[in-house]
Amino acid sequence: MSTRTKPQPLSDTEIRQIAAEIDAGRPPMVWFTAVAVGVPEGRSGKVMSLGDPSEGDFLQVKPTGSKDVLSFGPTEVTLTKPARQNPAKPAGAQPKTATRKEPTVTMSSPVTMPATAPSASPAPEAKVEIPQPAAESAPEAKTKPAASRPARNAANSAAAKKPKAAEVTVALSGTAEGEWTLDVVNGKKRTIKGLPVTSSAVAQAAKILHPEFAEVVDSIHESVRAAQQAKVAQLQAELESARRLLEDLA
Repeated sequence: MSTRTKPQPLSDTEIRQIAAEIDAGRPPMVWFTAVAVGVPEGRSGKVMSLGDPSEGDFLQVKPTGSKDVLSFGPTEVTLTKPARQNPAKPAGAQPKTATRKEPTVTMSSPVTMPATAPSASPAPEAKVEIPQPAAESAPEAKTKPAASRPARNAANSAAAKKPKAAEVTVALSGTAEGEWTLDVVNGKKRTIKGLPVTSSAVAQAAKILHPEFAEVVDSIHESVRAAQQAKVAQLQAELESARRLLEDLA
């Protein structure tokens, strides 16, 4: 099984180059890498605008042949055009064979002239033609490949009529402050981006999906809970100090 290396993200120089071309009114052409979500690898597109790099998916790209503008990260696109693969020869192609035609053989039979009739005309020559089996079998050989064409055409049409199911990608992102967002890509279109999700809903879904996922979510919520408790204690101390100062002033 072949392994693929993770594509390198766009460098700062390439991002500045993209921004300069957008400002000049020439949206640059990019190609999608193997980690692009919802778009096949090697497909092209144009960068329409750039967002805040801190958001992650800050490149607004319009794929070729699509009317939608989608958000992608710096590792999902590249400025280097991928190499085009050479098409493979069809497996059913067969070399043509030439049919050799046998020459016609003519045989002559000698005739003995009678001594009593010197003025008689000579007998006509007898011609014997040898049948040509190779030439007669040629049409049969030519009809065999034609008989297999309807079967191949039927198989190709059946494969073309088979519908392809759309791929749906769901991504859940969380921060150290306990904030969760949801992204959904249906086929080639990003239908949901940055939808806020409550911590309780994430914890409930994690328990249903997998125990290890639930442990990770619980550890994040525990650290967030401890940080919020420390913040509350600090605010209470500041409030108590302000109350004492107000009493002294009264």
